[in-house]
Amino acid sequence: MDTPLREPTFLILTALAAQPMHGYGLIGEVATLSANRVSLRPGTLYGALDRLVDAGLVEVDREEVVDGRLRRYYRLSNSGETTLSTETERLRRNVEAATSRLSKRTRAALPTIPRAAGGLA
Repeated sequence: MDTPLREPTFLILTALAAQPMHGYGLIGEVATLSANRVSLRPGTLYGALDRLVDAGLVEVDREEVVDGRLRRYYRLSNSGETTLSTETERLRRNVEAATSRLSKRTRAALPTIPRAAGGLA
């Protein structure tokens, strides 16, 4: 999977960087990481997880039966860790560039205070 990653994919990989998680745990963690800006529906999440497994970025960690239902846990693969690290560095450089430009713009926009000619008054 090539970078740049779409934000939901980035957040799924970020959530899995901490520990293996099951689908509904991932839905909650992605909401937390994004301050509730990104809300994944189960169908969207499981489709994304299938694609990430196929791409080798995520692996099935384990399965367990809870209340008669299968719960599958996913973990970040080594390839997923590399991809997340690369994307994080790309985003960090972009943030640095934007921050630098914005700070220059802010300094340039500050009004200049006229000084009186001559020495101290």
